Amino acid sequence: MMDVLWDRGPSSIRDIIASLPTTPAYTTIATVLQNLERKNLVGAHRRRRLVQYHARHDRDVHAANLMSQALASSRDHGASILHFVDRISAEDADLLRDYLQRTDPNADDTDTSS
Repeated sequence: MMDVLWDRGPSSIRDIIASLPTTPAYTTIATVLQNLERKNLVGAHRRRRLVQYHARHDRDVHAANLMSQALASSRDHGASILHFVDRISAEDADLLRDYLQRTDPNADDTDTSS
């Protein structure tokens, strides 16, 4: 359901049902959306009888939040981070390395060779 909101943007319950590969009951989708709203994952804009639901965060922010929650549940953050880094692809490791180098306040990015 979150994929529908991320892909389509704000949608009514009927819009969501029409976007799903199966046809769940209207009340089922309404209940799931209420639970997602209670968990602050989904927001709702109500105008008279029309309710449009939207994701409160984009897909990338949601994924980062999930990773933060998983890390918070660990007793050894360092070990968890290292196990995660050991399992990422070489491309993701390069991305992480480049990001850390760009954001390192101790990095000296002045060029003294000129």
